[in-house]
Amino acid sequence: MLLFVKNIFEKFDQQNIFIRETTPTVVDGAQKAALNRKGNMLFNAGDVETARRIFVTTGYTDGLCRVGDYYKSQSRLIDALQMYWLAPDHTKAEPIIAQLSGLLRGLLREEKEFSNG
Repeated sequence: MLLFVKNIFEKFDQQNIFIRETTPTVVDGAQKAALNRKGNMLFNAGDVETARRIFVTTGYTDGLCRVGDYYKSQSRLIDALQMYWLAPDHTKAEPIIAQLSGLLRGLLREEKEFSNG
């Protein structure tokens, strides 16, 4: 069963969906404020991906949560989880973690039944 779980994680890792934490880029206060304003304008105009890149660069937590909310509304749970984790907003991350954990438990249960059947 552990080999099965390892194979699942290897498949996901090849798709680069796991959360990778990075050190935020050093940006002075004025640059950060200007970038965050630009990110907000882009987000409001519907350019979520460019806004996301800006918010990740500046570490703008409210922007990261807004992008996470957008991803969640689009059923992109892994992407939403990544944004909430980077924010960090664990209150929003925890329900997604619970949902994904349930999915993994179901997969493991199916594998166990298949192996024993």
